[in-house]
Amino acid sequence: MPTTANAFADVTASDSTLRRFLHGLPGVDPVGLEARAASLGTRSIKTTAKAYAIDLAISMIDLTTLEGADTPGKVRALAAKAVNPDPTDRTTPRTAAVCVYPDMVATAKAGLAGTDVKVASVATAFPAGRAALDVKLADVRDAVAAGADEIDMVIDRGAFLAGHYLKVHEEITAVKEASGAARLKVIFETGELSTYDNIRRASWLGMLGGADFIKTSTGKVAVNATPANTLLMLEAVRDFRAQTGIQIGVKPAGGIRSTKDAIKFLVLVNETAGADWLDNHWFRFGASSLLNDLLMQRQKLATGRYSGPDYVTVD
Repeated sequence: MPTTANAFADVTASDSTLRRFLHGLPGVDPVGLEARAASLGTRSIKTTAKAYAIDLAISMIDLTTLEGADTPGKVRALAAKAVNPDPTDRTTPRTAAVCVYPDMVATAKAGLAGTDVKVASVATAFPAGRAALDVKLADVRDAVAAGADEIDMVIDRGAFLAGHYLKVHEEITAVKEASGAARLKVIFETGELSTYDNIRRASWLGMLGGADFIKTSTGKVAVNATPANTLLMLEAVRDFRAQTGIQIGVKPAGGIRSTKDAIKFLVLVNETAGADWLDNHWFRFGASSLLNDLLMQRQKLATGRYSGPDYVTVD
């Protein structure tokens, strides 16, 4: 992957230059942003396009369990579901990844052996991110050593909101280094960033730090992925590629539960960033219950009727 160092070395040279750059980004018009997101969400698609969109959405899911009560058995079951979401229809695509805590990575890896489904691991004292940097980096290294293909880190929202942008940037670059060959997703927890301007600044901060993906949320707070905050992040990755030639992925997470919602997000991707992002290498859904609804809608398209309640597993 090309480096951002040459294009933005001067921007990240000091706290003052980074602040000047981030605060020099165009201000966000909240009313306009929300209106555009709402307008794109009203677009209807034909049945053939819907079938394609459902399969695409399934292939983009990071099937997730991040609970204190997670067990090896639950993670093995999740891995089996990721590989074979609908045992009655082998044409159903696999999900992109299974996302777990670092101590469950080895279990997930074993369950996914021989498939192309990735293992994503949250890290850096997820979800609050309140730990010393050496603890966060140890968390990342443990996950990578256990076989994680992807690392989902959380930024230090306290440092960001206090304006300590260089500290956040340095933490992202350190986590990127510790991740090695694993792709890095940087979670902003957009629901805690207060303003759309802050979400735009965080998006650029993540990309400048070496993120392979920028991600809305942990799924652990009241406000998670929304069409508006995802649209804003899609604009950021589009503009970043236009300036640097480097493509960065986007992952909305939390609160996306229905097929209708997923299709709205795919329309946002296509109309904002473009078709290059309509691929699970560049766009993901962080979700658990979404898969069940997609499977039910997929069966209805194929058979003309909804399945019974026992058709899909309950997460």
